[in-house]
Amino acid sequence: MTHLQAGLSPETLEKARLELNENPDTLHQDIQEVRDMVITRPDIGFLRTDDAFILRFLRARKFQHFEAFRLLAQYFEYRQQNLDMFKSFKATDPGIKQALKDGFPGGLANLDHYGRKILVLFAANWDQSRYTLVDILRAILLSLEAMIEDPELQVNGFVLIIDWSNFTFKQASKLTPSMLRLAIEGLQDSFPARFGGIHFVNQPWYIHALYTVIRPFLKEKTRKRIFLHGNNLNSLHQLIHPEILPSEFGGMLPPYDMGTWARTLLDHEYDDDSECNADSYNAPAKEIEKDLSPKSMKRSQSVVDPGVLKRMDKNEEENMQPLLSLD
Repeated sequence: MTHLQAGLSPETLEKARLELNENPDTLHQDIQEVRDMVITRPDIGFLRTDDAFILRFLRARKFQHFEAFRLLAQYFEYRQQNLDMFKSFKATDPGIKQALKDGFPGGLANLDHYGRKILVLFAANWDQSRYTLVDILRAILLSLEAMIEDPELQVNGFVLIIDWSNFTFKQASKLTPSMLRLAIEGLQDSFPARFGGIHFVNQPWYIHALYTVIRPFLKEKTRKRIFLHGNNLNSLHQLIHPEILPSEFGGMLPPYDMGTWARTLLDHEYDDDSECNADSYNAPAKEIEKDLSPKSMKRSQSVVDPGVLKRMDKNEEENMQPLLSLD
């Protein structure tokens, strides 16, 4: 074991070897091969290329050198293309701070039986008057940046549960194709995290409609890891044990405290709201949303068009049923 693998338990070391093709004898060589590719993209400013940083991209792509480099390039390219999102990329930024305090995202104390961190989102908590969807995305990305420092999570990955209870049609109408493209590019295509499952619970019909729209733009690997449970929490419990879930998900633990993860990031500044002014911090994020110009998604209207449901064929309906096994 090299110093780069310090912090990994014996079980995780073995998992990294078997599942990710991580070899301590060639680790430095693997990292250098990715670093040597940097010169092929002079258009990108690679602000960080140290060993530990590159290693997380190799782990995210199972030590396939070119795929790891492509992810590394997309990570910095995404930040170059969306500079306004990252101008004040810190937990104390008013928009990010308020999103964090409302549980965007939350993180459960216990890992699942695969050692994965469980992130939770309660969609209806979004206060549209105080922060935007871009702020929520920024809060999620910032949280992932903090969590991915843990080498155990680099190997084991994450699980995401989104509870759509009481998420209104009006809120859903804000989920435009451009906003969804921004989120997909930031999370699926540009971040070195392994997502073992994305679980929707209590989703209304218009979230089903939304999923049919974005599904073609998701990678096959991502699609296979999305589980639409509806009100069937038993299917969720087949994949994530109720012993580690809060009561909102039919679990055995007390209700989730939305401020848990926010307190970790903000520490003593959690209760300091002196900077929070809706007019001052909503403006930049709203400008980002206004200026988005999707290249791949051509529709400009809200994705929650009721007509979508009528156009769903039988195969699409089957694809929306809960899946009960992971690859």
